[in-house]
Amino acid sequence: MEFFNDVAGGDPHRPSLFELVAQEQLRDLLQPALKYVLSVFAQSYPRYLLRVVNKHEEFYALMMFFVERYYLREHNASFAENFYGLKRRRTPLIHTERANAATGIDIELEKLRPRDIRRSLLLLVGVPYLRAKAHDYYEQLGGGADTNDTTAPRADSVRFHPHSLASATGITLLTIAGRLRRSFKQLYPYANSAYELWLLAYNVAYLFDKTNFYRPWLSWIEVDLRRLGPEDYVQPLKATQTLLALLKTRGIIAFTRRALLSAPRLLLQSLKYLLPMSIFFVKFLEWWYAPSSPARSLVTPPTGPAIPPPKLIPPHPKGLKISGRAYGECPICGSPIANATALPSGYVFCYRCAWAYVDEHGKCPVTFTRVGLWQLRKVLI
Repeated sequence: MEFFNDVAGGDPHRPSLFELVAQEQLRDLLQPALKYVLSVFAQSYPRYLLRVVNKHEEFYALMMFFVERYYLREHNASFAENFYGLKRRRTPLIHTERANAATGIDIELEKLRPRDIRRSLLLLVGVPYLRAKAHDYYEQLGGGADTNDTTAPRADSVRFHPHSLASATGITLLTIAGRLRRSFKQLYPYANSAYELWLLAYNVAYLFDKTNFYRPWLSWIEVDLRRLGPEDYVQPLKATQTLLALLKTRGIIAFTRRALLSAPRLLLQSLKYLLPMSIFFVKFLEWWYAPSSPARSLVTPPTGPAIPPPKLIPPHPKGLKISGRAYGECPICGSPIANATALPSGYVFCYRCAWAYVDEHGKCPVTFTRVGLWQLRKVLI
């Protein structure tokens, strides 16, 4: 990390852009991995999991709300940020010199307030959920396909009674809804591209130390990202020491009771290890079962399973005699085979000899089996 620290201007607690991009990629991989696992289990238990799979966006947003809230409260970081050794802190009112950035750190002053946690949850859970729903709606409308929106009738093609105000209002609402859908379908790709370019511009500015925030909304909520320091590991060590002291003083019963009461917290804490392992497992299965995976060569030959050769067709009593001929001699002309050509019967002749005989007789000269000219196969020797 020394090189990245130099790029960041010498501040050892300022994370590099590559760490920030890596934690975002981990966060983006959680949703498809979880959806893949739920889809696999839904095939065995459709009664319980099919509705969850159909409402996966809502289920994932609800689950990540509790996970992110726990990590923001306990670790001042999101799940992915804590996994990569990062934390969030309140932006100081007065920025100290970079030479003194590693000294005089007050954890209480940097700890996120409830207002900061709510804003972070909105940006970590709410905004990705709205983007996912907008993308799904865009796909439902046909994506980039140039299709006509037939869900709303045209006003000039619908006839209704001039005195029917309810009918006119209904047709007007349908027309407006259709226009809104068409406008969304046309504007969404441009808005999404502008959003990605906006984020890319901030990434470049952060890379060249032009801003302290790699995302614009971090400056709005007055929060920036830092690397974890030695003082951030004191609290987990204290919790572990408390459990060990409880085991020594009050015995195994009190220790078990305390462990059971803290089971939900331990489960959420273990997600930093379980979820990345599940992502790795899902990606490994996709690679293992891919048609082009080199792992398939360990199970089957590269060209597939071995195909047994066909049974040899015996020569016809009235066919050409092949016994006693030298190897590589054409049974028809008696000369060395030129441009070897095989028939479906398995016997090899010169191409000109085989073509002329089959064209005239329509059968193999040795076995008398029916052969067409399209069945001639040249043999590379």
